[in-house]
Amino acid sequence: MAKYDIGSINELPAGKRKLVKVARQTIGVFNVNGKLCAVKNSCIHDQAPVCLGEVNGTYLPSAYGEYVWGMEGQVLRCPWHGWEFDLLTGCSLFDPETKLKTYPVSIENDRIMVEVGGMRN
Repeated sequence: MAKYDIGSINELPAGKRKLVKVARQTIGVFNVNGKLCAVKNSCIHDQAPVCLGEVNGTYLPSAYGEYVWGMEGQVLRCPWHGWEFDLLTGCSLFDPETKLKTYPVSIENDRIMVEVGGMRN
């Protein structure tokens, strides 16, 4: 597994994303409320550019008649078909066994490092 320097942590404030090309693939790196995560820019459903989709939240399980919003800034929606994924885990909200390919991310000397060459999930 190789580590790639994709930029300064200052370039990726909370709520932002950065698409990078490393090891012949495009990866989206997201800052979800201060936690960095990286996913392959390919939806498992139909290889759509999933990292270009909307990042938002979702309604959480709640009592009858209640609508509780949560996971704000953590849910990535595929721009082609609307499939939703938890950015922190890569798991589909509908079927947690269905996952996007994710990569380990670390900070070294204020630089964002993404490990590519193996699948994290």
